Amino acid sequence: MSTETRQELWGAETRKAVENFPVSGEPIPPPVARWLGRIKAAAARVNTELGLLDAEKAERIAAAADRVAAGELDDQFPIDVFQTGSGTSSNMNANEVIAALAGEDVHANDDVNMGQSSNDVFPSAVHLAALDELTHDLLPALGSLAEALEAKAREFDDVIKSGRTHLMDAVPVTLGQEFGGYAAQVRQGISRLEVTLHRLGQVPLGGTAVGTGLNTHPEFAERVRERLTEESGLQVLPPADPFEAQAARDALVEVSGALKVVAVSLTKIANDLRWMGSGPRAGLAEIRLPELQKGSSIMPGKVNPVIPEVVTQVSAQVIGNDTAITVGGMQGHFELNVFVPLLARNLLESIKLLAAGSRLLNEKCVQGIEANRENAEHYAELTLSAATALNPYIGYDKATEIVKEAASSGRPLREVAREAGVDEATLDTALDYRRMAKPHLGTLPTDRR
Repeated sequence: MSTETRQELWGAETRKAVENFPVSGEPIPPPVARWLGRIKAAAARVNTELGLLDAEKAERIAAAADRVAAGELDDQFPIDVFQTGSGTSSNMNANEVIAALAGEDVHANDDVNMGQSSNDVFPSAVHLAALDELTHDLLPALGSLAEALEAKAREFDDVIKSGRTHLMDAVPVTLGQEFGGYAAQVRQGISRLEVTLHRLGQVPLGGTAVGTGLNTHPEFAERVRERLTEESGLQVLPPADPFEAQAARDALVEVSGALKVVAVSLTKIANDLRWMGSGPRAGLAEIRLPELQKGSSIMPGKVNPVIPEVVTQVSAQVIGNDTAITVGGMQGHFELNVFVPLLARNLLESIKLLAAGSRLLNEKCVQGIEANRENAEHYAELTLSAATALNPYIGYDKATEIVKEAASSGRPLREVAREAGVDEATLDTALDYRRMAKPHLGTLPTDRR
């Protein structure tokens, strides 16, 4: 980083905020600071087009704001994220840094903040930062994870294993079917997120203090949105209603809800992988997870499912973040929500954590999973729930008697069924484990024997 950016470029208002809010030691998320820069660069250029700002001065402002947008000046945003609920302090921080870089004749409020208010600019930056991170980080990461799971579903399509319900033996399935289910969960999560993007892209820019647009040119907001859309490739949209957009942060709550569902899905997938990989001798050991590091400082050779463990921790944090976001979303009092910094912090963290967790699960776990075919098929043959396939031939009650006898005696299901009078041809048909897992490939009898 250059010497210039290590200097304190901010002014008195930023300094006051640093002194007033010594809370967490955590500044606003860098993507939010960068989007403040993008918005202010576009605003300066639009104000020149509208004849409101000297062209040469505007270009200096825009050039400085472009540097903020590029992430060169992340260290110039020192204010704690737990600050005034509108984000006014961080907006003033951006104004002061840009003004300091643009020249002594540039005023932080009159020039850099022209046509804007913290109440419309800061939430706009939060929305667009989240939209950007979702579009370019989380959604691609989830897409790659879904592809990896789909590839494993194809690879394991013929690996028969015991199904499980209530953590108890159930009728056979294939390992591929389970992985196909995981892939579908991730795909559904992607769809849930995608339907939020339109509303997330609706920003309150142009509403200024309360949504009326006082002190801004009537064409300002539309022109800035057009510039931002062209420069970023994102759909930056007008609000459905300026007062809804100013007073409520419902779109952020909606996105967080979709992120929570993704976290729930990843927890289910990661826990299943941990169960199936448990062992290697005293667990299920139906799959082999990649060995990444020593699992114990005292037990030689122990290997732990570290990536699934990380994913479940990430998911727990995202679910916790969603609770705070839900509470924050309630704090829209009349014309302004006053929990925007908290919403920004938690939402951007959730997106970042899920993106990183999805990449790790994909690259360091799923891609390297191997099936323990012998163990999986052994369990499929042991499950007494396979007697379910006898129901159409001999009825539920008789099948229940066979299961009870097999369970109490420890004898094979086929042997007990044969003694109970079930003929060999029926046993061969009904107790075909691959047919049980894929019943659509065969036909069931139309009458009972």
